Amino acid sequence: MSAFPQGITALILAGSRPGKPDPVALAGGVSHKALLPIGGVPMLLRVIDALQHVPQVTRIAVCIENPQIIAFLIPAGIDIIPARPEGPSASVLAGLARYGTPLLVTTADNALLQPNWVQELLSQSHPQADLAVAVATETTIKRDVPHTQRTYIRLADLAFSGCNLFLFRTAVSARVADLWRHVEKNRKHPLRVAWLLGPTILLRALCGKLTRRALYQRIYRLTSAKVELVPLSDGRAAVDVDKPADVVLAEELASALPACSLAKASGK
Repeated sequence: MSAFPQGITALILAGSRPGKPDPVALAGGVSHKALLPIGGVPMLLRVIDALQHVPQVTRIAVCIENPQIIAFLIPAGIDIIPARPEGPSASVLAGLARYGTPLLVTTADNALLQPNWVQELLSQSHPQADLAVAVATETTIKRDVPHTQRTYIRLADLAFSGCNLFLFRTAVSARVADLWRHVEKNRKHPLRVAWLLGPTILLRALCGKLTRRALYQRIYRLTSAKVELVPLSDGRAAVDVDKPADVVLAEELASALPACSLAKASGK
Protein backbone atom coordinates (compact mmCIF):
# COMPACT_ATOMS: atom_id res chain seq x y z
CA MET A 1 0.00 0.00 0.00
CA SER A 2 1.23 3.50 -0.82
CA ALA A 3 2.51 5.57 2.08
CA PHE A 4 0.43 8.46 0.65
CA PRO A 5 -2.91 6.88 -0.33
CA GLN A 6 -4.63 10.28 -0.60
CA GLY A 7 -1.84 11.76 -2.70
CA ILE A 8 0.45 14.72 -2.04
CA THR A 9 0.03 18.40 -2.81
CA ALA A 10 3.20 20.06 -4.09
CA LEU A 11 3.74 23.76 -3.41
CA ILE A 12 6.23 25.71 -5.55
CA LEU A 13 7.49 28.98 -4.08
CA ALA A 14 7.95 31.35 -7.02
CA GLY A 15 7.66 34.82 -5.51
CA SER A 16 10.27 37.53 -5.11
CA ARG A 17 11.25 39.18 -1.86
CA PRO A 18 10.23 42.83 -1.55
CA GLY A 19 13.03 45.34 -1.94
CA LYS A 20 15.95 45.07 -4.34
CA PRO A 21 15.37 43.27 -7.67
CA ASP A 22 16.63 39.69 -7.76
CA PRO A 23 20.09 39.74 -9.44
CA VAL A 24 19.32 36.61 -11.50
CA ALA A 25 16.05 38.06 -12.80
CA LEU A 26 17.75 41.39 -13.47
CA ALA A 27 20.59 39.78 -15.42
CA GLY A 28 18.13 37.65 -17.39
CA GLY A 29 15.80 40.52 -18.25
CA VAL A 30 12.73 38.97 -16.59
CA SER A 31 10.48 40.25 -13.83
CA HIS A 32 10.84 37.09 -11.72
CA LYS A 33 13.60 34.55 -11.45
CA ALA A 34 10.98 31.81 -11.95
CA LEU A 35 10.55 32.99 -15.57
CA LEU A 36 14.22 32.71 -16.48
CA PRO A 37 14.77 29.96 -19.07
CA ILE A 38 17.20 27.10 -18.46
CA GLY A 39 17.72 24.93 -21.50
CA GLY A 40 15.15 27.10 -23.28
CA VAL A 41 12.43 26.40 -20.69
CA PRO A 42 11.40 28.76 -17.86
CA MET A 43 12.58 27.38 -14.54
CA LEU A 44 9.06 27.27 -13.16
CA LEU A 45 7.91 25.02 -16.02
CA ARG A 46 10.84 22.69 -15.45
CA VAL A 47 9.84 22.27 -11.80
CA ILE A 48 6.17 21.74 -12.68
CA ASP A 49 7.16 19.14 -15.27
CA ALA A 50 9.24 17.18 -12.75
CA LEU A 51 6.42 17.17 -10.20
CA GLN A 52 3.88 16.06 -12.80
CA HIS A 53 5.98 12.93 -13.31
CA VAL A 54 5.81 11.94 -9.63
CA PRO A 55 2.85 9.55 -9.23
CA GLN A 56 2.30 10.46 -5.58
CA VAL A 57 1.81 14.15 -6.44
CA THR A 58 -1.87 14.68 -7.21
CA ARG A 59 -2.06 18.48 -7.03
CA ILE A 60 0.42 21.28 -7.76
CA ALA A 61 0.16 24.86 -6.57
CA VAL A 62 2.40 27.81 -7.39
CA CYS A 63 2.82 30.57 -4.83
CA ILE A 64 3.60 34.03 -6.25
CA GLU A 65 2.66 37.58 -5.22
CA ASN A 66 0.82 38.40 -8.46
CA PRO A 67 -0.89 35.43 -10.15
CA GLN A 68 -1.17 37.36 -13.44
CA ILE A 69 2.60 37.13 -13.85
CA ILE A 70 2.41 33.40 -14.62
CA ALA A 71 -1.24 32.84 -15.57
CA PHE A 72 -0.36 32.79 -19.29
CA LEU A 73 2.49 30.35 -18.81
CA ILE A 74 1.54 27.43 -16.63
CA PRO A 75 -0.49 24.40 -17.75
CA ALA A 76 -4.18 23.99 -16.93
CA GLY A 77 -4.99 22.41 -13.61
CA ILE A 78 -2.24 24.14 -11.63
CA ASP A 79 -3.38 26.23 -8.68
CA ILE A 80 -1.97 29.75 -8.26
CA ILE A 81 -2.07 31.22 -4.76
CA PRO A 82 -0.74 34.56 -3.50
CA ALA A 83 2.64 34.65 -1.77
CA ARG A 84 2.86 36.21 1.66
CA PRO A 85 4.90 39.44 1.79
CA GLU A 86 6.54 38.38 5.09
CA GLY A 87 8.64 35.76 3.31
CA PRO A 88 8.82 32.10 2.22
CA SER A 89 8.06 30.63 5.64
CA ALA A 90 4.82 32.60 5.87
CA SER A 91 3.86 31.36 2.39
CA VAL A 92 4.52 27.78 3.48
CA LEU A 93 2.33 28.29 6.55
CA ALA A 94 -0.41 29.66 4.30
CA GLY A 95 -0.02 26.62 2.03
CA LEU A 96 -0.30 24.27 5.00
CA ALA A 97 -3.42 26.07 6.20
CA ARG A 98 -4.99 25.81 2.75
CA TYR A 99 -3.99 22.30 1.65
CA GLY A 100 -3.06 20.49 4.85
CA THR A 101 -0.54 17.67 4.87
CA PRO A 102 1.26 15.91 3.34
CA LEU A 103 2.65 18.97 1.57
CA LEU A 104 5.77 18.81 -0.58
CA VAL A 105 7.49 22.20 -0.82
CA THR A 106 10.10 23.26 -3.36
CA THR A 107 11.16 26.45 -5.15
CA ALA A 108 10.91 27.68 -8.72
CA ASP A 109 14.69 28.11 -8.89
CA ASN A 110 15.15 24.37 -8.26
CA ALA A 111 15.49 24.19 -12.03
CA LEU A 112 17.18 20.79 -12.28
CA LEU A 113 14.59 18.98 -10.15
CA GLN A 114 14.06 15.36 -11.21
CA PRO A 115 11.09 13.09 -10.41
CA ASN A 116 13.40 10.40 -9.00
CA TRP A 117 14.86 12.90 -6.51
CA VAL A 118 11.38 13.60 -5.19
CA GLN A 119 10.55 9.90 -5.03
CA GLU A 120 13.80 9.24 -3.20
CA LEU A 121 12.81 11.74 -0.52
CA LEU A 122 9.35 10.19 -0.24
CA SER A 123 10.66 6.63 -0.01
CA GLN A 124 13.70 7.23 2.19
CA SER A 125 12.07 9.51 4.78
CA HIS A 126 10.93 7.82 7.97
CA PRO A 127 7.14 7.37 8.19
CA GLN A 128 7.16 8.78 11.73
CA ALA A 129 9.02 11.97 10.77
CA ASP A 130 6.84 15.07 10.81
CA LEU A 131 9.17 16.93 8.45
CA ALA A 132 11.77 15.48 6.08
CA VAL A 133 14.37 17.74 4.47
CA ALA A 134 16.26 16.64 1.36
CA VAL A 135 19.99 17.35 1.45
CA ALA A 136 23.07 16.38 -0.54
CA THR A 137 26.30 15.55 1.25
CA GLU A 138 29.51 17.40 0.51
CA THR A 139 31.06 14.15 -0.73
CA THR A 140 28.19 13.51 -3.15
CA ILE A 141 28.19 17.07 -4.47
CA LYS A 142 31.96 17.07 -5.07
CA ARG A 143 31.62 13.73 -6.86
CA ASP A 144 28.77 14.80 -9.15
CA VAL A 145 29.40 18.55 -9.54
CA PRO A 146 33.12 18.96 -8.83
CA HIS A 147 33.35 22.49 -10.26
CA THR A 148 30.55 24.05 -8.22
CA GLN A 149 30.80 26.22 -5.14
CA ARG A 150 28.08 25.38 -2.63
CA THR A 151 27.42 26.60 0.89
CA TYR A 152 27.74 23.73 3.36
CA ILE A 153 26.27 23.25 6.79
CA ARG A 154 28.79 21.32 8.84
CA LEU A 155 27.57 19.09 11.63
CA ALA A 156 29.84 16.76 13.58
CA ASP A 157 28.56 13.77 11.60
CA LEU A 158 27.42 15.31 8.31
CA ALA A 159 28.44 18.12 5.95
CA PHE A 160 25.64 18.94 3.56
CA SER A 161 23.92 21.48 1.34
CA GLY A 162 20.15 21.86 1.09
CA CYS A 163 18.16 20.76 -1.95
CA ASN A 164 15.16 23.12 -1.63
CA LEU A 165 12.89 20.12 -1.16
CA PHE A 166 10.81 19.57 1.98
CA LEU A 167 8.13 17.05 2.92
CA PHE A 168 5.73 18.38 5.55
CA ARG A 169 4.24 15.01 6.40
CA THR A 170 2.01 15.86 9.39
CA ALA A 171 0.18 18.83 10.84
CA VAL A 172 2.81 19.12 13.59
CA SER A 173 5.36 20.11 10.94
CA ALA A 174 3.69 23.53 10.70
CA ARG A 175 5.36 24.36 14.01
CA VAL A 176 8.75 24.07 12.31
CA ALA A 177 7.59 26.46 9.58
CA ASP A 178 6.50 28.83 12.34
CA LEU A 179 9.95 28.55 13.97
CA TRP A 180 11.47 29.26 10.55
CA ARG A 181 9.23 32.34 10.29
CA HIS A 182 10.59 33.68 13.59
CA VAL A 183 14.19 33.04 12.50
CA GLU A 184 13.48 34.75 9.16
CA LYS A 185 11.92 37.73 10.91
CA ASN A 186 15.02 38.17 13.09
CA ARG A 187 17.67 37.25 10.50
CA LYS A 188 19.26 40.72 10.88
CA HIS A 189 19.41 40.30 14.66
CA PRO A 190 21.79 37.38 15.40
CA LEU A 191 21.39 37.69 19.17
CA ARG A 192 17.64 37.21 18.89
CA VAL A 193 18.18 34.14 16.71
CA ALA A 194 20.69 32.80 19.23
CA TRP A 195 18.18 33.29 22.03
CA LEU A 196 15.49 31.57 20.00
CA LEU A 197 17.53 28.52 18.98
CA GLY A 198 19.56 28.35 22.16
CA PRO A 199 23.13 29.58 22.68
CA THR A 200 24.37 26.09 23.57
CA ILE A 201 23.24 24.73 20.22
CA LEU A 202 24.91 27.59 18.34
CA LEU A 203 28.13 27.20 20.32
CA ARG A 204 28.26 23.47 19.56
CA ALA A 205 27.62 24.23 15.89
CA LEU A 206 30.43 26.81 15.77
CA CYS A 207 32.79 24.31 17.41
CA GLY A 208 31.86 21.56 14.98
CA LYS A 209 30.38 19.41 17.73
CA LEU A 210 26.69 19.58 16.85
CA THR A 211 25.38 16.19 15.72
CA ARG A 212 22.25 15.39 13.75
CA ARG A 213 20.73 13.78 16.82
CA ALA A 214 21.33 16.86 18.96
CA LEU A 215 19.88 19.09 16.26
CA TYR A 216 16.79 16.89 15.94
CA GLN A 217 16.34 16.90 19.71
CA ARG A 218 16.57 20.69 19.92
CA ILE A 219 14.01 21.17 17.16
CA TYR A 220 11.74 18.67 18.90
CA ARG A 221 12.00 20.57 22.18
CA LEU A 222 11.13 23.82 20.41
CA THR A 223 8.31 22.49 18.22
CA SER A 224 7.35 18.92 19.27
CA ALA A 225 8.06 17.97 15.64
CA LYS A 226 10.28 15.09 14.57
CA VAL A 227 12.58 16.30 11.82
CA GLU A 228 15.06 14.37 9.73
CA LEU A 229 17.64 15.15 7.06
CA VAL A 230 17.43 12.81 4.07
CA PRO A 231 20.62 12.65 1.96
CA LEU A 232 19.87 12.18 -1.74
CA SER A 233 22.07 10.05 -3.97
CA ASP A 234 22.62 12.69 -6.70
CA GLY A 235 24.76 15.71 -5.84
CA ARG A 236 23.13 17.74 -8.62
CA ALA A 237 20.04 17.96 -6.43
CA ALA A 238 21.79 20.70 -4.42
CA VAL A 239 22.20 23.00 -7.43
CA ASP A 240 19.68 25.82 -7.54
CA VAL A 241 19.85 29.18 -9.29
CA ASP A 242 20.66 31.77 -6.64
CA LYS A 243 23.17 33.92 -8.52
CA PRO A 244 24.12 34.64 -12.14
CA ALA A 245 26.99 32.12 -12.05
CA ASP A 246 24.46 29.42 -11.20
CA VAL A 247 22.67 30.04 -14.50
CA VAL A 248 25.75 28.91 -16.43
CA LEU A 249 26.12 25.81 -14.26
CA ALA A 250 22.41 24.94 -14.51
CA GLU A 251 22.51 25.27 -18.31
CA GLU A 252 25.47 22.92 -18.44
CA LEU A 253 23.92 20.33 -16.13
CA ALA A 254 20.46 20.55 -17.73
CA SER A 255 21.84 19.32 -21.04
CA ALA A 256 22.66 15.96 -19.44
CA LEU A 257 19.23 15.55 -17.80
CA PRO A 258 15.96 14.35 -19.39
CA ALA A 259 14.28 16.97 -21.56
CA CYS A 260 11.29 18.82 -20.14
CA SER A 261 8.12 17.29 -21.64
CA LEU A 262 6.33 20.66 -21.38
CA ALA A 263 8.92 22.07 -23.74
CA LYS A 264 8.53 19.15 -26.15
CA ALA A 265 4.75 19.56 -26.10
CA SER A 266 5.10 23.20 -27.09
CA GLY A 267 7.52 22.36 -29.88
CA LYS A 268 10.59 23.95 -28.28
